[in-house]
Amino acid sequence: MASSPKHKESPAEPFKRVLGLAVRAIAGDGEMQVNYAPGKPELDGKTVQLPEPSRLPSLKEIAVIRGWADSLALTAGCHDAKLHARLAPRSGPAKTVFEAVERARIEALGANRMPGMAANLTARVEDQYGHGRYAEITERADAPLEDALALIVREQLTGAAPPKTARAMVDLWRPWIEERAGRTLSQLNRFAEDQAAFGQVMRDVLKSFDLSDELSEGEREEGDDEQQDEGEQQSEQADEGQESQEQESSEEQRGEGEEGEPVESTQEADIDQQDADADFEEVTDARQRRPNINVLDSPEAFGYKVYSRQHDEEIAAEDLSTPDELERLRSFLDKELRHLQGAVGRLANKLQRKLMAQQSRAWDFDLEEGILDTARLTRVVIDPMHALSFKQERDATFKDTVVTLLLDNSGSMRGRPIMVAACCADILARTLERCGVKVEILGFTTKAWKGGQAREAWLAAGKPANPGRLNDLRHIVYKSADSPWRRAKRSLALMMREGLLKENIDGEALAWAHRRLQARPERRRILMMISDGAPVDDSTLSVNTGNYLEMHLRQVIEEIETRSPVELIAIGIGHDVTRYYRRAVTITDPAELAGAMTDKLCELFAEDVPEAPRRPASGPRRKLH
Repeated sequence: MASSPKHKESPAEPFKRVLGLAVRAIAGDGEMQVNYAPGKPELDGKTVQLPEPSRLPSLKEIAVIRGWADSLALTAGCHDAKLHARLAPRSGPAKTVFEAVERARIEALGANRMPGMAANLTARVEDQYGHGRYAEITERADAPLEDALALIVREQLTGAAPPKTARAMVDLWRPWIEERAGRTLSQLNRFAEDQAAFGQVMRDVLKSFDLSDELSEGEREEGDDEQQDEGEQQSEQADEGQESQEQESSEEQRGEGEEGEPVESTQEADIDQQDADADFEEVTDARQRRPNINVLDSPEAFGYKVYSRQHDEEIAAEDLSTPDELERLRSFLDKELRHLQGAVGRLANKLQRKLMAQQSRAWDFDLEEGILDTARLTRVVIDPMHALSFKQERDATFKDTVVTLLLDNSGSMRGRPIMVAACCADILARTLERCGVKVEILGFTTKAWKGGQAREAWLAAGKPANPGRLNDLRHIVYKSADSPWRRAKRSLALMMREGLLKENIDGEALAWAHRRLQARPERRRILMMISDGAPVDDSTLSVNTGNYLEMHLRQVIEEIETRSPVELIAIGIGHDVTRYYRRAVTITDPAELAGAMTDKLCELFAEDVPEAPRRPASGPRRKLH
């Protein structure tokens, strides 16, 4: 009996097996697993995810995949995640820069020890910066600092020059970096093998860049021992001065004092309290004089200040890029869409069926007036004495609707989250357009990291106190409500552009999207916010209270939810948005975004059109402190 022929394996299968063995050997862990899937390569515990190779991969593709495998395997073997979490800044551009340089350190260890691995890692780096956009950068605001510094550190540790396509970006930052930290960076070779020492040096570099962030809890514990002696000295000084303080206190209570200093301090405290009361009374008076005043139109009346709006911009996506770059980014997005089309498409079809069912025509029959019902004329033919039958179309329950998708374009969305968000927005826009629902897609970020021209103007003015928001907003219109999807499809791909995603000021973005919706003629208006974190802008939070942006966001949300006909829903990616929004859902994996968006829209369309909420007779709200 002839045996059945063996199934012929793909030519890429031997390459995959060998690569898996290499990853386990480099990582020094026989339990490491290698998976192949679309999306960004990443290390998750003991699992390495790599791009799926073509059936017949080219030499360049093989080198790039090997480079990613070597990089992630080195991370598993030469990187202490707990130590990194203790050393790394908490968030913002400081954390992004720290992590980029740490990857450069890890890859330098392998490149210096193994020439073959050095070639693979070089192929990975060249592929990462292989897009022509990097060569066209002419301003530092468009050049990511983390990428430039990582390439400079790589050059310092391995001697490998930056790729040709990234040299313009590096040259823009190099003088600025070397001026502030050139001597420190020249000593990095001594600490490349020691992650803890290397991390401490990099923290000094971040401080020289004015990017130092708050220490993590672990660092505070280490600092406790160093600060203990100082604390004991302060305690002793306090004990020595306690007697004199008690004497001064008793003199103050009697209204006496040789130089009158206690009385003056009391007067200053009274003046400060009076100023605070006056600020609150000012808000109260403004609210009483103008009952319709709200934080959307007059944020200053509620304590939210903006130092300068001169450099803010609201810009169409196509104006931020060239047609050739948008075409390239769209091709990349289409490639990702092929992998998500099945899952997201099924959810979109579910939404389409619900919408089309609500829009289907319904009729009342056997009426005495209306449109002649020709289907029932046979009764008149059979019985000429039978009265004619008329029909009339019922009023449709589905009202004209517009949906705005407001996407967080902050740096923390980089990678898979922004890719999935772009794909979901693209597919939902097409689906809703087929159902006669207009869709607007907006994004929000800032023009620069850690303050832009507004911060420079504030510094030039001598750093006046309480400046308010100190960054330049960038609000992007990817697709307007009246623009068809076929015209806006290339613009949606701009979200994938490197260097676009920076910081996020959610409150002002939400108010901006709300104003655009309010100007629409549709009867039903829905605003969906998609975000992965609380509002963050280091330049603003460094000179105001820590919850300055969050308090403004809460005020804007409360105004929309209680006093606006716009229906507001929110989806948080790995971030609990339910503490801000009444109607919200939190997901842990970006892959769940399509289902969350579809489910929330289905819930809304299943409800009746809400009436505009009545303004409650509430008292004045406190301004931001």
